Amino acid sequence: MKRFAGVFTPVVTPFTSSDTIDEAAMRSNVAQWMKTSLHGLVVLGSNGEAPQLDEEEGDRVIAIAREGVPRDRAFIVGTGRESTRATVAATRRAAALGADAVLVRTPSFFKPQMTTDVFVRHYTDVAETSPVPVLLYNVSIFTGVSLQPEAVEQLAAHPNIIGMKESGSDIGLIAEFASRTPADFTILGGSATMLLYSLSAGCAGAIVALASLVPDACVTLWTLVREGRLQEAHALQRKLMPLARSIGGGHGVPGLKAALDLMGYRGGFPRPPLRPVPPAVIDTIRGQLDALGVLPARV
Repeated sequence: MKRFAGVFTPVVTPFTSSDTIDEAAMRSNVAQWMKTSLHGLVVLGSNGEAPQLDEEEGDRVIAIAREGVPRDRAFIVGTGRESTRATVAATRRAAALGADAVLVRTPSFFKPQMTTDVFVRHYTDVAETSPVPVLLYNVSIFTGVSLQPEAVEQLAAHPNIIGMKESGSDIGLIAEFASRTPADFTILGGSATMLLYSLSAGCAGAIVALASLVPDACVTLWTLVREGRLQEAHALQRKLMPLARSIGGGHGVPGLKAALDLMGYRGGFPRPPLRPVPPAVIDTIRGQLDALGVLPARV
């Protein structure tokens, strides 16, 4: 199996009503996820509100989560920053705190200058200095820039760049990434609404928020595809689609946190300027969870 193949969830960072990290909630959530079939966790990803945290908070989140993740599960940390210097520093700190690999989003503020050559130099410099393997991270919905196949093909030749997460829904692009990279290069999908299709196009797994709520169902879908049981996989994908839409592009992190609260996890407050979703959205998500038969009896 490819390194870091499987299903991972990008965990939320719970905040209290006073806008501080809820450390007890973080520990509780990690403990619950470790009772599921997830292959590992990602901290400080987009769903972890990483851009909203200062460096000290981010390091604290890494340390708390690492305590709860056993060494036989993958522990991946988001370390992307706008400058190469800051990304290198964040990557070294994450490695020192126990990261098994780092997930590095594309820098994006100076969009017109973010060319293939710039990206290749940036990621090469990070990989050369990183004590742990590097995963590229394309999340164009937030950054407005994208690693192109030419860049990924060049970077995949680096021995310390072992894969990438592609959060978009362009299956043709995912297939091209797969065709232009070595067999041991691990491509992970990032869209739960396209989970089946990205796995069929060459992804070895996924990092999806949906797996925070229904982790075993997401792992089951991954297993069905690997075993070639595509009819069953199609049926499961259709069943999961309404909830996947709600907590993906629909309501984002605030919707995911509300769903976690309904599921007995501790989603906590989103960090301003993000705001909690209104009651009507919570009712919709509750109905979607109920339709899947996963709501705890006490809810």
